[in-house]
Amino acid sequence: MRGKWAQGIVPRSFFWIIKDQMAICERPGGYGTNHRRVRRQEEIIWIRENDFDVVVSLLASEHNLHNYEELVVPWVHEPYGGAEEGPRRLVQVVEKLTALTLDGGRIIVHREELNDVVCGLMAAYLFFNGLVGTGPQAISILEQLVSRPLGSPGRQIVDQIIQFREEQEEQEEKEEDS
Repeated sequence: MRGKWAQGIVPRSFFWIIKDQMAICERPGGYGTNHRRVRRQEEIIWIRENDFDVVVSLLASEHNLHNYEELVVPWVHEPYGGAEEGPRRLVQVVEKLTALTLDGGRIIVHREELNDVVCGLMAAYLFFNGLVGTGPQAISILEQLVSRPLGSPGRQIVDQIIQFREEQEEQEEKEEDS
């Protein structure tokens, strides 16, 4: 393959969360009845050609993960369905994303569609890692990056990470006092 097509096409709903480090998009190839095999291949090629170290799939199922292997793109399956999975699971996912971005790792995160779960998770990541000072700041930044408001499912995720951080700080204070 040579020329323009050899570079693939940008995945739909592609946004940088942290420039040249962490991006989000909808599932390569689209979702539901809009999913197209050729588009999936072209979008995975674009991911490969743009030097992403790993694709992180938040899907509950392992749909199409073999396509990354076929096109020699490293991937991680880290299923996450949202706030209903609880704060412990949220922290596990955020810590996994943090580990993947250490040492300048370049990742792209997707779910079936780019929705409040993905955006809420990204806001939680920013807050958890101290890249922003407050939950509302994280929400505002995400809304600006993706040009849409964050709905209740995403805000619940951010609330969970805030509560986790507050409980963690209280525990640390108790340990210092004893």
